[in-house]
Amino acid sequence: MLMERGQEVPTDVRGLSRVDRFFRLTERGSTVAHELRGGLVTFVTMSYIIVLNPLIIGSFTAGGPGAKVDVLGNVLSVPQVAASTALVAGVMTLPMGLVANLPFALATGLGANVLVAVTIAP
Repeated sequence: MLMERGQEVPTDVRGLSRVDRFFRLTERGSTVAHELRGGLVTFVTMSYIIVLNPLIIGSFTAGGPGAKVDVLGNVLSVPQVAASTALVAGVMTLPMGLVANLPFALATGLGANVLVAVTIAP
């Protein structure tokens, strides 16, 4: 028996959805609706990195005055950095949810990006 909102809930898994059984939501005192709302809030909270990361690291034009050229002479455009930031966040969050079975989202941190872009490789 589990406690949910002060009441005992049987742990019989016959009536639970596949998502509930895989992530053990009822066992952890949660529901699919709670997790979906939490995922939406996490997405909105982390979306700023998809906007700010390209503005710090990327370049709007390859030949412009603010173009950030790397050692090999390549320039990453803002759309390329935005796409790679979103891709890395999605790819790293999936194993955290599916393998570790934990509700954590992962994305690049702005602190390290600013340090590299402004201090180490201006």
